[in-house]
Amino acid sequence: MKKLNLKNKYIKGVVGLVLLVVFFGAGFYTLRNTDLSEESLESSKLIDTKDDKGKEVKEDNKNKLEKETKEERKAREEREEYKIILEDLFDFRNTAILNKNENILKGIFDTDKKFGLWAYEHEIKKMKYLENWSSKQGVKFKNIKTKVNVRKVREREKNLYGVICSVSTEYKYTYTNQKNKVNTFRIGTEHYLHVKKVKNKYIITKEWYTDPFADSLNLENIKSDDIRNFIDSKKEVELNLTPEQKKGVSYAHKYAGSAADEEDGLKFNENYRNYNPEGGDCANYASQIMFESGRFEKNATWNYSEGAGTKAWVNAQAFKNYLLYSGRGSLLTKGTFEEVYKEAYFLRPGDIVGYEKGGRITHVSTVTGLDSKGYPLVTCHNTDRLLVPWDLGWSDKDIKFHIIKVNY
Repeated sequence: MKKLNLKNKYIKGVVGLVLLVVFFGAGFYTLRNTDLSEESLESSKLIDTKDDKGKEVKEDNKNKLEKETKEERKAREEREEYKIILEDLFDFRNTAILNKNENILKGIFDTDKKFGLWAYEHEIKKMKYLENWSSKQGVKFKNIKTKVNVRKVREREKNLYGVICSVSTEYKYTYTNQKNKVNTFRIGTEHYLHVKKVKNKYIITKEWYTDPFADSLNLENIKSDDIRNFIDSKKEVELNLTPEQKKGVSYAHKYAGSAADEEDGLKFNENYRNYNPEGGDCANYASQIMFESGRFEKNATWNYSEGAGTKAWVNAQAFKNYLLYSGRGSLLTKGTFEEVYKEAYFLRPGDIVGYEKGGRITHVSTVTGLDSKGYPLVTCHNTDRLLVPWDLGWSDKDIKFHIIKVNY
């Protein structure tokens, strides 16, 4: 189960900052379904994937190739070469995670180097977290698949290369009592890494990226039997969405950045400012989804115009407060995972999950689907997620969840 993709223009601006962090700090290498059986994935996404769109993309790429200079061609070929190299490395990593094999994982990192060792140890923690989460959930990961889009390659010294890339990782899982129903989600991340050629193979000596599971890597084993039994008892849910909900879901999936479908450009909506360099884009994106659904009009408090949004539009805490105090949303429940997971089953596409740390909402996600057990799936920015189980990556015992019904 793998997956990952590329991102939007803003990253070019962020890359400079990333490089500074990389050179002065530790490099960590780390690795979104409406009614989601594998067979129904395409229809449940509510995304337009017409053949004309693919033809336009191919024609545009053909024109670009005809106009490129010798230097541009060389750079493109180098990027294509390292795309293959990195996808092979990530294949080994994903196999290690699926098989819980630390030796395979260790083989792709230079653990004799400090940054390589740190990156390896970080991946071990993530592997154990995914094992713990899947046990709680009663699921088995069937496949993990990664796609890489290389944006820049630079030779730092002989046989050592620095690479900037976007990665889209697709995970497939089944429930233990639904083995024929495959559920799929994607996570998109931005990476900076050093790759070293040693004899006839490549290893990672350093890797930095924003880990979508970082808030759960110190997760203690939770009492999962009751939770797993409750989830096992659930059935697939038939969704009856309003036209506005469908429109909002389609918008969310199209602009999910590096976790979106390739034919949608793996980007954010350029008509809106990207707030990632200013602290995060999650509330801005959730606001866009609500507005672009056609159900909710802007007003003096909740507004985006002339390239900027109001506090209630772009700040996660203010966005949550606005939803509740304006009457556009209502709080179903809040608390730790064990306190809210049953109520969360009432969530439907267009609803919101708020994530509280240290007494404040630090992140929000929009529900855009349900898996084969009716488990809510969210789509968001920071990190880019497409149809990801709502608590995955947020399992730390100190995190509280706000389960919010939006009045569509």
